[in-house]
Amino acid sequence: MLHTGWALLCALSGLLGYGLARRGPGAGPGDRPGDAPEAACTALHTASVAAPYLRAGLSRDSARRAVRHLRVLVGATALVVTSTEQMLAWDGEGEPPGEDHVRDLLAHVHGILAGGRPHVVAGDELFCEADDCAISSAVVVPLTVDGRVIGALAAYDPRVSATLVRAATEVGRWASGQLELAELDAVRRRALRAERRALRAQISPHFICNSLATIASFTRSEPDRARELLLDFADFARHALRRSGDFTTLSDELTCVDRYLLLERARFGEKLRYVVDVVPEVMPVPVPFLCLQPLVENAITHGIRHGRGSGEVSVVVRDAGDEVHITVGDDGAGMEPERVRRLLTGEQPSGEGGGIGLANVDVRLRQIYGQEYGLVIDTAPDKGTTVRMRVPKTRRNQS
Repeated sequence: MLHTGWALLCALSGLLGYGLARRGPGAGPGDRPGDAPEAACTALHTASVAAPYLRAGLSRDSARRAVRHLRVLVGATALVVTSTEQMLAWDGEGEPPGEDHVRDLLAHVHGILAGGRPHVVAGDELFCEADDCAISSAVVVPLTVDGRVIGALAAYDPRVSATLVRAATEVGRWASGQLELAELDAVRRRALRAERRALRAQISPHFICNSLATIASFTRSEPDRARELLLDFADFARHALRRSGDFTTLSDELTCVDRYLLLERARFGEKLRYVVDVVPEVMPVPVPFLCLQPLVENAITHGIRHGRGSGEVSVVVRDAGDEVHITVGDDGAGMEPERVRRLLTGEQPSGEGGGIGLANVDVRLRQIYGQEYGLVIDTAPDKGTTVRMRVPKTRRNQS
């Protein structure tokens, strides 16, 4: 369960007002706790500063960046963040904990792996020969993801009070929620990478077979053209089946489209006419891998194969300030609105044999750039189809 809702944050901010007032910047032994609403706002702000580091997952770097903010939230003399095997980061007054403290602390972290409950460590359990040791007692709180203990927070203080235990526990629960979100983010990124790798296997087998059959048909009558088409096919396959990278430049994507159109033109002859109109300044803009070819394939499917138009396909790319606007159109059969809905939901494949499909491109654009960046399709029966796509010039929300 993710402990990231407002209820937890409100409880956290209310409880931690004590710790922030007691241990906040400039606080002294005689300072009195400040105004409760102000302390709550400070707690929420501190949590918001620490959250992005925790959302990167539990590592030495993320722990080092977050530990100071976590200590402020808890209000402890010192705070340690550990994995299940080692101390990752420390922040506090005085010197970092010595080897004895770290060894004992890690022993207690191993102890909470099974129980998963906060544990107060004091006296003989946390051995220290120094009479004035500032970290002679601690509360150790597990950090969990999906029910698994992956590390711990250890809040050190000369005396562990009930308030410190509650504060450390709430911070531990909140931090665990952030780490669980980090794990979900990682799962999402892996799923997206797997989906993008699967694109290599989704190039229409019909297109490959038809292209090779077309090339073969020229080998005797026009061998020079057959060789040129074979090179075009190799260039297309090299781009479409490459292994590395989820992004490419618009220039490379348009080269792939150009080779695709040349191969389809060899197949359909004069039945296919196309125009590609691109302003040169947008050529270096990064775009998602294989975002254009499926749109062109869809245009040819409805402009040529379904046979009601003159066979004209257009690709227009324009500079629109912070974005690039791409339009792919045909003058073919057009579609009913319900068919557009089925295409974008994946209920109906876009092209002959399926291909990558409009739904795949639409989903990837929304995942990468945000929900407002999906495909826009204008069409009606016997009115042709126009597919519009917007791409920000600056890559964002990538995984």
